[in-house]
Amino acid sequence: MINHVWGLLTHPNREWQEISSENETVSHLYGHHVLLLAAVPVVCSFIGTTLVGWHFGTSETGLAERVQVAPSTAVLLAIIFYALILAAVWLMGNVVHWLARRYPSRPSLNRCVVFAGYMATPMFLSGIVALYPIVWLCLLAGIVGLCYTAYLLFAGLPSFLGIDRGEGLRASSAALAIGILVLEALLALTVLLWSYGAALV
Repeated sequence: MINHVWGLLTHPNREWQEISSENETVSHLYGHHVLLLAAVPVVCSFIGTTLVGWHFGTSETGLAERVQVAPSTAVLLAIIFYALILAAVWLMGNVVHWLARRYPSRPSLNRCVVFAGYMATPMFLSGIVALYPIVWLCLLAGIVGLCYTAYLLFAGLPSFLGIDRGEGLRASSAALAIGILVLEALLALTVLLWSYGAALV
């Protein structure tokens, strides 16, 4: 698992070829990659919101404005957040499978979910900044993670579907657009969950 993470971050084209040659199953992907990396933003958010608290600048009196979540509430929210992330990976795998139906290679749903799981690696890792939850920092890390995820998508999808770069650009753009909608929905649900948890304190 760690080898693929490092490879996707440093030499994605070569790593995509290696991933494609492995014929990995979805259960193996989730067990050795997604379940572990999806826990990064969840655990970091749990620690950040319970021990540090969301930082919203300073008040008129000069004191830091922080909102913390009670640990008992944060556990439930973390479980829901984790389930949403796992579901988002599965959903994106289905999106790739739906887009692939018009191409001759027509990879299986299993392979498409594996592709989506590895593609999401930068988004998982960007969740580390939630350890110290400052809104602008989390937003910046999310943008960087999204940009690199888009790069992995554009780099890997043409060879994954066996199509040329021009057609790959169109397919990748469609997948990215749907992925951004999924991400926005996930972020909206996350904000609602954690703000609801803060309101319970």
